Amino acid sequence: MWGSLAEAADGSTEVEIEAGTLRELLDGLAGEYPGLAPELERGISVAIDGRVYNDSWFTPIKPDSEVVLLRRLKGG
Repeated sequence: MWGSLAEAADGSTEVEIEAGTLRELLDGLAGEYPGLAPELERGISVAIDGRVYNDSWFTPIKPDSEVVLLRRLKGG
């Protein structure tokens, strides 16, 4: 996790959450780190194995996937 997302997760830049989809991951993070909930509700960008997703709730996550959470990427 980067920047304010890490701060909201008690300063953790790396965490482990068991999840099969992006939605399960975000729900697990909000449950484990309640301080992240407001950031997650505002919307974030998530990179799974190098590809960025926004609002793709049912995107599968493999057990060995690298997932990076970022503030919402905007622009064109």
